[in-house]
Amino acid sequence: QVQLVESGGGLVQAGGSLRLSCAASGRGFSSYVMGWFRQIQGKEREFVAAISWSGGATSYTGSVKGRFTMGRDNAKNTVYLQMSSLKPGDTAVYYCAASNSGRALGVLNTRDKYDYWGQGTQVTVSS
Repeated sequence: QVQLVESGGGLVQAGGSLRLSCAASGRGFSSYVMGWFRQIQGKEREFVAAISWSGGATSYTGSVKGRFTMGRDNAKNTVYLQMSSLKPGDTAVYYCAASNSGRALGVLNTRDKYDYWGQGTQVTVSS
């Protein structure tokens, strides 16, 4: 069992930056693939990024490549999402998730592959 708590959301102007954090508690954090998803009200929750258990591999959705960077610190049971060059279209609630499916990182881009979720943190980008 893993509990996840996101932080770092807020209001930022277009072109600005934010760093989201996700603190995990419980056993086995370092063995989980971790992901970030986002959801706009009334729309499906969509994949943003994922990182392997070691941190050596990452995967991003196309719209954030080159702007967002995901990292993890297994010693601190924390994952991060550094977001730069933010756009109004990035406005959403951002969720941290953990997967113990054992599947390759490249297919861990749908919510059904993830077992544990945080409560989400709001990111609002103004134009």
